[in-house]
Amino acid sequence: MTTARNFALATAMLGALAACSGGSHQGEGDQGGVFGALGQVAGQVVAERRGGGEAPAETAAPKSPQEAAAEALRVNQGPLIQAGFESLNRTQVMAMTGQNGALRTYMTPAEEALILRGGMLVGTRGLGNDLSVAEPQTEGLIRAGASGSGQRVMRYFSGDGLERPLQFACTVGAGPNPGVIVENCEGHGATFQNSYMVQGGQIAVSRQWIGPALGYVTIQTLRP
Repeated sequence: MTTARNFALATAMLGALAACSGGSHQGEGDQGGVFGALGQVAGQVVAERRGGGEAPAETAAPKSPQEAAAEALRVNQGPLIQAGFESLNRTQVMAMTGQNGALRTYMTPAEEALILRGGMLVGTRGLGNDLSVAEPQTEGLIRAGASGSGQRVMRYFSGDGLERPLQFACTVGAGPNPGVIVENCEGHGATFQNSYMVQGGQIAVSRQWIGPALGYVTIQTLRP
């Protein structure tokens, strides 16, 4: 029953974020449609495929989202998130593999990682065109559900191994749906919109921009 309630809540939250993420943003493409599709399958946990090579001659019937979620939560007893990478057309479970203070690293078996601070994306690893670190001055406003403005610095790894910072001017305010906070940012000829749903100061569900190459990731907490 707890799993069913969690997925019902996640469906409502992702649907609300989807409504807030509509519209056109430079460099974004038809992200609203993609995120809408994610909302329709909210809560679906795609278990990591085992091994490689050819598929077996006979395969089991596909699991329902609730069955797949229950299996993932049963197999790994630690903190879990579900991440949907829109530009990669991929949604998967990521398990926490390390913690340093408030920073948590969630990783796939392929060693692709997201680094989060209370649900706020602050870095990626192993995805290519990685975000070295994000420094959002707007984080306090987002967690408090307040309106205001601030700068966001996004540092990216370049081909020479150095960090290249990009600075954006951002505004934070209430979204069109209750409980949704939106962060609108612009700079360097690009605009993007992050959407958050905060519970007890922690970001439970969000849609956040990684960068110009990787685009958006939708992050849902499965187990805190």
